[in-house]
Amino acid sequence: MADHPLFSISVVTPEGPAFEGDAEMLIVPGAAGEIGVLARHAPLVAMLKAGSTRVHMGDGVVQEFATGPGFFQVLEDRAIALVDAAVAADAIDVERAQQQLEEAQAELAKLEAGESTADRWQLEQRIRHAENQLRVSGRLG
Repeated sequence: MADHPLFSISVVTPEGPAFEGDAEMLIVPGAAGEIGVLARHAPLVAMLKAGSTRVHMGDGVVQEFATGPGFFQVLEDRAIALVDAAVAADAIDVERAQQQLEEAQAELAKLEAGESTADRWQLEQRIRHAENQLRVSGRLG
């Protein structure tokens, strides 16, 4: 039996839901710090930054995701995190994330040297996404 009542949780990306189901608690990376909610939480709307989103299923089971920035809403017994990306922690390809980070950093260095016409904002987003995956996987401090 669960320690806390379950409530409906959704973690949604533009590609579709990364997680939908009932759980005891959700912890999201709020812009001003982590936000943890349980069933019957007061209504809330918040901005999210890239980081670790953790769904506590009960009995010590936690599903973790590397999520991008977005928005978070709690209303009645439902919590919804709308994020630009979500990768399950156990599905992160560390070598691929490291390679993506190095490639984006190299392209940004070329841009700053005037040797590239790449979009700075897109390069910065690629760097943040790769760093976030490495951080959640435990490979980046």
